[in-house]
Amino acid sequence: MRLSTRIALAITVLVPLLVLASGWIMVRLVGHDVHAQADAHLRDRAAAVRTDARNLLRAMANDRSAEVEQARQRKLFAAALDVGIRVTGTEGTVTEGPQPAAGRPLPAAADAVRPVTFRADGSSWRVLAVPLSVVRPAATGTLWLFSPDAAGQEQISRVRRRIVTVALLTAPVAGAAAWLAVTRAALPLRRLQRRAGGIDPRTSAARLDHTPTRVTEVDELARTLQTVLARYDEQAARTAEALATARSFSAAASHELRNPLMSMRINLDVLDGRPEPDPAERAEIVADLRGEHARLLGLLVMLRALAQGDLVEADAFVPVDLADVLDAAVADVRRERPDVRVELTARPGLRVYGWPQGLRSAIDNLLVNAAVHGTSRGADGDLDGLGDGTESGGGALIEVTLAPGADPAGAAVVLTVDDHGPGVPPAARQEVFQRFRRRPDSPGSGLGLALVGQQIALHGGRITVGDRPGGPGARFTVVLPLGASERPLPGGRDWLAGASAGERP
Repeated sequence: MRLSTRIALAITVLVPLLVLASGWIMVRLVGHDVHAQADAHLRDRAAAVRTDARNLLRAMANDRSAEVEQARQRKLFAAALDVGIRVTGTEGTVTEGPQPAAGRPLPAAADAVRPVTFRADGSSWRVLAVPLSVVRPAATGTLWLFSPDAAGQEQISRVRRRIVTVALLTAPVAGAAAWLAVTRAALPLRRLQRRAGGIDPRTSAARLDHTPTRVTEVDELARTLQTVLARYDEQAARTAEALATARSFSAAASHELRNPLMSMRINLDVLDGRPEPDPAERAEIVADLRGEHARLLGLLVMLRALAQGDLVEADAFVPVDLADVLDAAVADVRRERPDVRVELTARPGLRVYGWPQGLRSAIDNLLVNAAVHGTSRGADGDLDGLGDGTESGGGALIEVTLAPGADPAGAAVVLTVDDHGPGVPPAARQEVFQRFRRRPDSPGSGLGLALVGQQIALHGGRITVGDRPGGPGARFTVVLPLGASERPLPGGRDWLAGASAGERP
């Protein structure tokens, strides 16, 4: 059932009920006014005839002649005019005018000192009782005044009938008027329904175009639909990115795992072949297998980390103190690589809004990169930092500094990592952040600095590579926006698909 029909039916029922309720109140008020008018008339007549009624009561008590009593009666009845009179005393009862039959019991005199309604023989009367008393001779009695209530009751009945008639007539009229009004008022909602019904997010890029109608509910509903469609688009985009990431992961893993797996297969065939290799050759093959295994493990770990960075959501970001992250990362490097010396200068309290796991991964790979390239022996190694934890150069020195810095976009924090190795050639300073960029003789995965570049981009920062001031070596400089306020994540995250840091805004 349409909303307009529902409202019309509700009004069709509600309006007559309201009319009847108002009519009931009106009938009560009219009845009160009619009775008040009749009661005022009775009181006026009571005040006018009270003296004559006492004289009649005295005449009845003195037992005077019938002529005197009749004269008093005529005078009393003449003053009464249009109301019924009844005087009751110890000597008898005198009645005149319209009133209930003499045999009908009247209300108690004490209850009728104020006008009350009395019904007898199908008629209704307003009755007022006035106590009478005389001193000489001592006598008491009651003056009763009666006023027919038929006119008042007829007026009340007439008002009641008219109210019922109005209620019956207003029901269809109110329903029709409500249906027309609601149908007209619902036109903006119908137009919004037609526009929204023609949108299919799966097959068309068209979205809801709404012009404000100045109808609050319709405009709010339109904004809600636009918000729902926008969230649908966001989720669809993230789903597409997740699918692209899964495909890239599969392609990268199958491509990069092919060669080491083939090499491992050849070495296994040699070990299992005839004639069996001598002990020296066997040891060399086993060492190669272990190296390939470590490389495969590091490759899978890095691919998983890149995939997590491409799929991380904004709700994973929280305020992070970079000094705490650096302390933990440096402690792990010192424990795992006792031959590497790390000098850390970090100012506490520098907080960024970030993903703790991603920031830790980026710092770990920067430190491992510096450890591997910290001596000249690393000059022939991996360009990208060997973030998979393979062999390190002996006696490496790493200098790490964390301090506030100036940034054109606002307050920032600057992290520098210096090593004392051969440095990074200027021509290779953009390549180092691309995936699988490593030298042929490198045992690394080629994904360490690609992961660093991904995480810095996710956190709205930038990273550059240069020469270490004051001597040979490389300096990696990371600038991150300072503060604990939420920032939108970059769109189109495809680090696993292979875009380089230099190609990103």
